[in-house]
Amino acid sequence: MASHPPFLLLLLLFTLFSLLNPRALEPRMDVRALGVRVVTAKLWFHPEDVLPLLPRQLSWPILNSLRRPLHLLPAFRGKELCFYDNTAWLEFHNETASEFGGGTLHIKVSKAHSWTCMDIYVFATPYRVTWDYYFLSREHTFEFKEWEGKAEFEYVSCNYLFSLLLLHVHIGDRGVSIFLMQAVMLGTLQALWDVFPLFSNTRWGEKSNIGFLKKHRGASFEQRPQPWVTNISIDDIHSGDFLAISKIGGRWGGFETLEKWVSGAYAGHTAVCLRDSEGKLWVGESRHDNEQGEDVIAVLPWDEWWEFELNKDDSNPHIALLPLHPDMRYECKPYGYHNMLFSWIDTIDANYPPPLDAHVVASVMTVWNQMQPAYAANMWNEALNKRFYAFCFSHLGGLDLPDLLVETEMRGSSFAELLTIPEQDDWVYSDGKSASCVAFIKDAYSLKFFKNNSRRLPKLCNDGDDAKLPFCQIRGRYRMELLGYNTMDPYPHMNERCPTLPPKYSRPSDC
Repeated sequence: MASHPPFLLLLLLFTLFSLLNPRALEPRMDVRALGVRVVTAKLWFHPEDVLPLLPRQLSWPILNSLRRPLHLLPAFRGKELCFYDNTAWLEFHNETASEFGGGTLHIKVSKAHSWTCMDIYVFATPYRVTWDYYFLSREHTFEFKEWEGKAEFEYVSCNYLFSLLLLHVHIGDRGVSIFLMQAVMLGTLQALWDVFPLFSNTRWGEKSNIGFLKKHRGASFEQRPQPWVTNISIDDIHSGDFLAISKIGGRWGGFETLEKWVSGAYAGHTAVCLRDSEGKLWVGESRHDNEQGEDVIAVLPWDEWWEFELNKDDSNPHIALLPLHPDMRYECKPYGYHNMLFSWIDTIDANYPPPLDAHVVASVMTVWNQMQPAYAANMWNEALNKRFYAFCFSHLGGLDLPDLLVETEMRGSSFAELLTIPEQDDWVYSDGKSASCVAFIKDAYSLKFFKNNSRRLPKLCNDGDDAKLPFCQIRGRYRMELLGYNTMDPYPHMNERCPTLPPKYSRPSDC
């Protein structure tokens, strides 16, 4: 193991001394007795400025003891940030001679509170999220070489900038969002550096997703013999048949890769087949992209859905048809999505693959809560309110995310603990009772719900593949892995308090 430079040890000792004795950095005289006006000077050094630069095993316990999700809120802006004076503007250009061009984001920062502090800026649109950090007082630039098509160009050109500096300014409903994070997040962002390429809609992004899942998830990605598409007869598909989908490219590919990593799942998306009274086949699917670029819950004719997956879905989806056992065919319940982003969290600290923790989850939610508040309200605010009521027995109405963070800690709990409260079967959401989305993705293919005789699969399933899968893969270059497929008997309160940490995702006997 490489040794760290001696100056880091000196900084560490100074940091620990300052943390144990915070007044070491404060003036020792009583200025009120002198009757003078004090002008605050820029500090040469502040111990918290260098904590993110120390080894993570050493710095994170200290940082987490000093920081809570509450510190993400804009009320703490004045005393938490590095630069006190900030301006930003967006300049459009077309240096790549593309249809919609790109842009240069200018950020001018000044009046730092110390010589060693830094701020992290996260730049986001609904089509991308990226970041940079600054510690010099001057004008900085960030390049958007090309907009992601017409939709992003229209989004950012409608209103150049709509939020600046830790969510405290809201000028409009479009544009480039700029979020300011404290330098304590630098360690997290550095540790997650290999995550950012996952969302690139390029061949490089697809390779990054495959490499990430091989490294962190233990996936194999064995190539299948061609054909990589199987056009099975729709007569062999019935209501309730399950579609397990694994995307490895683009925006949703990156999202699903992280979802698989934290939950231990081998599929990141699902859909269900439905037949109407006239026998027409439909596909019910959430997260469907409509023509306006919105993610909606849709019920589409099979032919339209299949055509999109074959020719228009740029996420390179791998799709498996899981025929439902006839004895398990019942009327469906509304699709559940309210707790999708955190329903894999059953414990305070035994479900987060490093460097994730509750602070990072709160950070992501805070950013998204400002970018798309209506989306955030559906995805987690309502579910968090139900958990808040279950824990505190106090119903304060529809709290938004900042209020939930404040009220939870005021009652002696924590955001980390709030996330662990299991979904209850009797909870009724604004759109009715809702089954937990995570059950449909993480556990559905492992439950004994499907046909257990591979000879009864639709014709042409896995055609030409020497590896006879117990399910029917109908699209994808790589062989899908659904470990534990069709093996688990359902039981009450399934997987409500179960640790799941990579790479083995080992569970106790009662999980």
